[in-house]
Amino acid sequence: MYDFTDEANALNSTRFATRLNSFASGAHVAWPGQSGKPSVMQMAERAARVKGLTDLDLNYPDHVTENPAEIARKLGDLGLSVNGFAMRYYTSPAFKLGAFTHPDAAVRREAIDLTKSGIDAAREAGTNLMTIWLGQDGFDYAFQADYTRLWQHEIDGIREVCAHDPDCLISIEYKPNEPRSFSLMPDAATTLLAIKEVGAKNLGVTLDLAHMLYADEQPAFAAALITRHSRILGVHLNDGYAKRDDGLMVGAIHMTQTIELLRQIRRDGYAGAIYFDTFPDLTGLDPVRECEVNIKTVQRMLKVVDRLEQDNRLSSAIDRQDAVSTQAIVHELMFGADH
Repeated sequence: MYDFTDEANALNSTRFATRLNSFASGAHVAWPGQSGKPSVMQMAERAARVKGLTDLDLNYPDHVTENPAEIARKLGDLGLSVNGFAMRYYTSPAFKLGAFTHPDAAVRREAIDLTKSGIDAAREAGTNLMTIWLGQDGFDYAFQADYTRLWQHEIDGIREVCAHDPDCLISIEYKPNEPRSFSLMPDAATTLLAIKEVGAKNLGVTLDLAHMLYADEQPAFAAALITRHSRILGVHLNDGYAKRDDGLMVGAIHMTQTIELLRQIRRDGYAGAIYFDTFPDLTGLDPVRECEVNIKTVQRMLKVVDRLEQDNRLSSAIDRQDAVSTQAIVHELMFGADH
């Protein structure tokens, strides 16, 4: 008999985090008459209204406008925890040509030192997770870069920031492109090559569904490879049309692939937060309602995952690579059996 108590316990223990900047969406409605952008705490107070939200991620240095421990205390008063920090390399215009890979050693040093400061701030805020998205590290033209040198700079930079605090987890969020035409970390395989070269025990990967889709990856397969050769330290859910980083709501397009990804990471032991990297602010959606729907969607998906795991027909069909049967079983457990 299916144990619905276990299902409820699993759902209740799932942590949900989200992108803080989403809560600047429709600022004129949330803060009528206010000129300028909302403050970090204004966005956090709005995020705290989301039913089921447990955590926030903070961008560094953008969101760390005061003592990190004090920010964490204020978020705690709102009922929210700090899941992790995420580096943003916008403080220097020079970073547009590269952070860890800039041709000028002084600029590379600035980016590495900024990352170390971010790690220190994350630890002060009570978290041991730093996500690095190295979107500026890449190239745009043929004959623009010495690829071997570029790669070595990247490896050296990542290795140094990992060594700064071995107890802080460093997670690489890969993405095919944007803002550069070609990123040095465009997909799971290339990222795993870098992790192998760096050789740091505190290094891992953040999966972003939309990034995986337009890297032409099957998300669950990429997750399985990463678990085999490294470890998953973060999961960003969203959706898109696999052409760019659309940041649409969870399950809007790739419902089945998202459920398969959730099944894979659960089977592989991922116990971190599910983070929503969606962009309601691009079109002025209500960010509170949007986040609540994302949470409900994932909770429903996790119920499907639990039922799939209890159904021996699915494992048998997968063993046979019987796609017709697997599709029928998954759809039945998603939408209900015909009566």
